[in-house]
Amino acid sequence: MKNSLAIFTLLPLAPSSAAASDSSPVRQPNKPLNIVYIMTDDHSYQTISCYDNRYIRTPNLDRMAADGVKFTNSFVCNSISGPSRAVLLTGKHSHKNGMIDNSTTFDGSQQTFPKLLQKAGYETAIIGKWHLGGTPTGFDFWEILPGQGSYYNPDFITPEGKEHNEGYVTNIITDKSIDWLENRDKNKPFCLLVHHKAVHRVWAGDTAHLAMFEDRTFPYPENFRDDYAGRQAAAEQKMSIDKDMDLAYDLKMKDRTVKSRFRSPYVEYYRMNAEQKKAWDAVYQPITDKFLEDSLSGQELVDWKYQRYMRDYLKCVQSLDENIGRLLDYLEREGLLENTVVVYASDQGFYMGEHGWFDKRFMYEESLRTPLIMRLPDRMRHGKKEIGQMVQNIDYAPTFLDMAGIAVPEDMQGVSLLPLLEGKKPKEWRKSIYYHYYEFPDEHNVHRHYGVRTDRYKLIHFYRDGIDTWELFDLKHDAEEMHNLYGNPEYETVQRELHEELNRLQKQYDDPILQNS
Repeated sequence: MKNSLAIFTLLPLAPSSAAASDSSPVRQPNKPLNIVYIMTDDHSYQTISCYDNRYIRTPNLDRMAADGVKFTNSFVCNSISGPSRAVLLTGKHSHKNGMIDNSTTFDGSQQTFPKLLQKAGYETAIIGKWHLGGTPTGFDFWEILPGQGSYYNPDFITPEGKEHNEGYVTNIITDKSIDWLENRDKNKPFCLLVHHKAVHRVWAGDTAHLAMFEDRTFPYPENFRDDYAGRQAAAEQKMSIDKDMDLAYDLKMKDRTVKSRFRSPYVEYYRMNAEQKKAWDAVYQPITDKFLEDSLSGQELVDWKYQRYMRDYLKCVQSLDENIGRLLDYLEREGLLENTVVVYASDQGFYMGEHGWFDKRFMYEESLRTPLIMRLPDRMRHGKKEIGQMVQNIDYAPTFLDMAGIAVPEDMQGVSLLPLLEGKKPKEWRKSIYYHYYEFPDEHNVHRHYGVRTDRYKLIHFYRDGIDTWELFDLKHDAEEMHNLYGNPEYETVQRELHEELNRLQKQYDDPILQNS
């Protein structure tokens, strides 16, 4: 047998840095670190230039990486917004925190890392997208967007009621975050969660950026014209740029002759004031006129949709990067960076045309991976700019607690990343990650599935609702995940070992699917 996994000597990871590091005791800093956690929605690692420089320059995210570290193997547990946020707060997989999909409501009475920070004397705040139902608990201050929120002139929910704001949502969330930092209790360490709406569908940029990228033609991913051979679930999805990206709702073609399947395809436009509409029309009306004149069809239309998608998406990224720069500049001016860890992540990855798709959900690489960058104080730097160990968003809560010198509860399923940040090489770090997606049926028709990923291989099981298929990928030879090797005799040993590792992880994380599948 020429392919063998031969890696499964990993013991279950203990939930504290003391057990996960070489020999260090639990860190008890003399002065607790402040934590600023910035999370965006659906931001692909492909559109951050310190990860991938094909599409856009992001100097402020790059600056964070230069002043700290970037994680090159960072993954999520469940690639969808609400569940990902619940994982962040609890340090537990979806089946343990109860938030398995966007139709459920997060149980705010349960243990979360902000509550534990509060008990230890931290002042806590969350500003921006919540998307967990109900209202936040464990925060001394909160102002959140209702549902997905709006790009233009957004409403916020506060403890006092609804508040209307004029302007662009990314700027407003940053304004509110800086205002909270200005007025916080300066005698307490703090943890601020800055949760942006961007880059969520429908990718509406700041009016100051609407003309950006209009002169760019973007390269196509190698698997843009994927035919999904051997992958039933991939063939049955409804998130293709070709068939499912709406000309009016997604691509801003505002004309009565352009049909849309959405009841309110121009919802962002209708929220604009007169000045915003003028700026919008100056850019998008000529694009609409030319589109109607050209009357595209077939592959020309698909290519046109891809280019429009990329331009609109990147306009939102531009605002994000600029606003991250504003926040970093404020922290620097106030002398806070020397005792503050600034973390950047997205709730999941996103498809930038790979497999011909937009959106997320699948366990394929582009949505499984998430950017993770940490800007570190000088005293925490060890010269290493990249961390290659496999990490997951269940690890964020234990990491924040460990940074604060707080014992990590035994029921948290993630592990602290602090040993990695301190330049240590833990002897028993994980060599695989577990994933489970539940939301079916939904608009994008992605089947339920779970799976395991190692440094080289990936095994996925799509189950229930008329499907029962397995997929196996050798990422070393098939990074685009085009060739399903499940059942291939040459990978018989690998396949068996992956099944064993999958079962081990399901037992370790106590996922009841093991008994039901």
